[in-house]
Amino acid sequence: MLSGIPADGGAALPDVARRPAPPDVDLFHEAAETFSLLASPIRLQLLWLLARGEQDVGSLAEAVGGSIAMVSQHLAKLRLSDLVSARRDGKRQIYVVDDPHVVTLIDQALDHHRDLRG
Repeated sequence: MLSGIPADGGAALPDVARRPAPPDVDLFHEAAETFSLLASPIRLQLLWLLARGEQDVGSLAEAVGGSIAMVSQHLAKLRLSDLVSARRDGKRQIYVVDDPHVVTLIDQALDHHRDLRG
């Protein structure tokens, strides 16, 4: 292939100029921060549970086998990063996942590791 034209006369590969511009460096930093938050098995489990339905902190603590205080700390980090939100229901805080992209990341990571086990 010379000058971007295949030897067999087929269509040329797209020019580099036609490729989308790479994301800016700040976007890579922001994505890395998200992965950093997802590096905790408990936070992954909490997000997985909340992706299947909203729950209060007591139910989440029971589901992950942790204390309410520990789960509350993890939920606070997830709230600060806008991955989950909470609403009041009487005296309870009800948590829900706000970011479907993160749910997809978690589901794909779990599927990937199931495949590796298989």
